[in-house]
Amino acid sequence: MTSLPQRADVVIIGSGHNGLVSAILLARAGLDVVVLEAAEVLGGATRTEHPFPRVPGLGQSTGSYLLGLMPPELLRKLDVDIPVLRRDPHYFLPTPGPAGSPYLLFGSDRAATRAQMERFFSPRDVAADEAMAVEVAALRSDLAPAWLREPGSIEEVADRHIRPALQSTFIDLVRGSVADYLSRFGFKSELLMSMYAVTDGISGLNAGPDDPGTGHNFLAHNMCRLPDADGTWMIAAGGMGTVSRMFADAARSAGAQIFTGTPVSAVTVDGGAASGVALADGQTVAAPVVLGACDPFRLIDLVPPGALPATLTDHLASIKKPGTTMKVNLALRDLPAFSCLPPGAASPFGSTIHLLPGSAGLAGGAEGESPMAALRAMWADVQAGRLPEEPTIEWYLHTTVDPSLQDEAGHHSSALFVQSVPYTLAGTTWDEALPGYVEKLLAICDRYAPGTSDLVADTMPLTPPGIERHFGITGGHIHHVDNTVAFNQRMPYATGLDGLYAGSAGTHPAGSVIGAAGHNAAMRILKDLGRS
Repeated sequence: MTSLPQRADVVIIGSGHNGLVSAILLARAGLDVVVLEAAEVLGGATRTEHPFPRVPGLGQSTGSYLLGLMPPELLRKLDVDIPVLRRDPHYFLPTPGPAGSPYLLFGSDRAATRAQMERFFSPRDVAADEAMAVEVAALRSDLAPAWLREPGSIEEVADRHIRPALQSTFIDLVRGSVADYLSRFGFKSELLMSMYAVTDGISGLNAGPDDPGTGHNFLAHNMCRLPDADGTWMIAAGGMGTVSRMFADAARSAGAQIFTGTPVSAVTVDGGAASGVALADGQTVAAPVVLGACDPFRLIDLVPPGALPATLTDHLASIKKPGTTMKVNLALRDLPAFSCLPPGAASPFGSTIHLLPGSAGLAGGAEGESPMAALRAMWADVQAGRLPEEPTIEWYLHTTVDPSLQDEAGHHSSALFVQSVPYTLAGTTWDEALPGYVEKLLAICDRYAPGTSDLVADTMPLTPPGIERHFGITGGHIHHVDNTVAFNQRMPYATGLDGLYAGSAGTHPAGSVIGAAGHNAAMRILKDLGRS
């Protein structure tokens, strides 16, 4: 145990993964770094918890749940080797039918994936899927260096990083909608389009598939470049808390001090510059540099009124949106059984399991409106404050790939990642509506895997307001700033108040477990201090 110092070179507000990345780099540069975390556990939303009272030994990544977008160059620079487990297959698209009904298992066996697509969809869909994969891979390769630099405008990024043949495509994608981008490739199946739109385009957004900027989110979610990832997202062994723990260990080894249960109440300002922080218990820590690794709106609230440039605060107010993501963490007594899978089929667990409106149509069943129309109807419900009757669900069950999280009784941790729900409900409250809506979501699971509801030993549902309370993220928005906002329109690393910096998911390049923001903010601080 060490006592809180009265002075430091740098105070970092928040111990999310970005703040810890900054702490590593700044401490290694010889600065005296103090990290202050309001919660009793470090990691922000990148944590492993034991949240189930009825199954106390079961571990769960309660917030972020996959590692995909962290640049390998950053991990090499940090000299941190996070143990990751590959998901193969990585996508599972079931149908609510009996054994022998169509399904898709996308994995490393490209020939098998292509055969499934030809069988259940069409050669046109195969060609569209392959053409999109080639283009996205080229954009991913070109854009990668931009993530570890200060941001430019969309056009500046295109001119500097994107090959000439794809510059117009890049600009249109980042500014445009995911629906427009997907339609370029000529998919015949709307179900395939809706799968990509949900998992990459509108994931975590306060937006529908036709909204400008959803293309930026799609591109950001396709920046998977970890070794052996093959463009997919990976499971962190031991849950996402492993990421935070390893970064924290590296920061402490470099000399940084990390304090949990230490909420900051204000950034102090003296002579027109940040001078440190005041804590909720009345203590202060003086520092010429303060780095907000909390969300940008929380950081603004900590600064005295008028201390930040009005152009910045007005811009941030104009792009501020609440979260529309719901996560239902589940403890399961046993593995669910998907009715469409024949005996001997490959295990779908570990993959992203897509429960999409319209999937019954793949098996020839009546489904009502088309898959893309269902996404648009879902978004219309959210805008009206209604809980969608047919939300899209990404279902995860990682303990078959990472059994280290299981308890002695062999329970499995699982989660439903639901897009989209309102932050505020019209005509009711989340307290009133939540139990019934969790039952509805589990009933949807029962359509695909009958009896799933009976396997649930405990739940930890997190609505958008629940995400706000549990992780301390303003508005419960998991990306801090909506990923429809790209590049230099996000929170800047240098805030315009001398000595005050920002380095969370709300800055460049995007929201997710990336770490680039923490790196870039630290590099900007070292440059301004003349220590680069």
